[in-house]
Amino acid sequence: MGKENIEAKKEYLKKYEEAVRQAERCRLRIEEIRLRRIIAPVVNDGMPHAKNKSDLSGYAAILEQEEKRYMKYRHNRAMKCKKITDRVERMEDEDEKDILIYRYIKLMKWYDICDKMGYSRQQVYRVHERALKNF
Repeated sequence: MGKENIEAKKEYLKKYEEAVRQAERCRLRIEEIRLRRIIAPVVNDGMPHAKNKSDLSGYAAILEQEEKRYMKYRHNRAMKCKKITDRVERMEDEDEKDILIYRYIKLMKWYDICDKMGYSRQQVYRVHERALKNF
C-alpha cells in the first residue's frame, strides 16, 4: 500500500471535519446577521428606530439565504458523515473502527484516544496505520 494511498484516505476522512467547520462558520454568520439587525437601528437615545421598510425585506432575504446555505452544509455534513461511518463500519477489526471514529469523526486528540482505549501511543499509531490500510 503506497504512502500516497494512505494520505488520500486520511484526506478523505478529514472531509468530515471540514464540513463541520464550514457549517459552524455559516451558523456564526447567521448569528452575526441577526445581531446586526438588532444593533444597527439603535440611535443615541437607546431606542430602536426603523430607517425604512426596505431594510426589513433586505435583512429577511439575506437571513433566508444564509439559513438555506447553513441547511445545505448541515445536509452535506450528514451525508459525508454517513458515507464515512458506513465505510468504517464495514471494517472487520473493532479497534480499527474505534480509532478511525475517534480520530476523524469525534476529532479526538491522540492522547485522548490512548486514554479511552487504554493503549500506549505507539500501539494506537500501529492500529491507526493498519486501519488506514484496511479502510
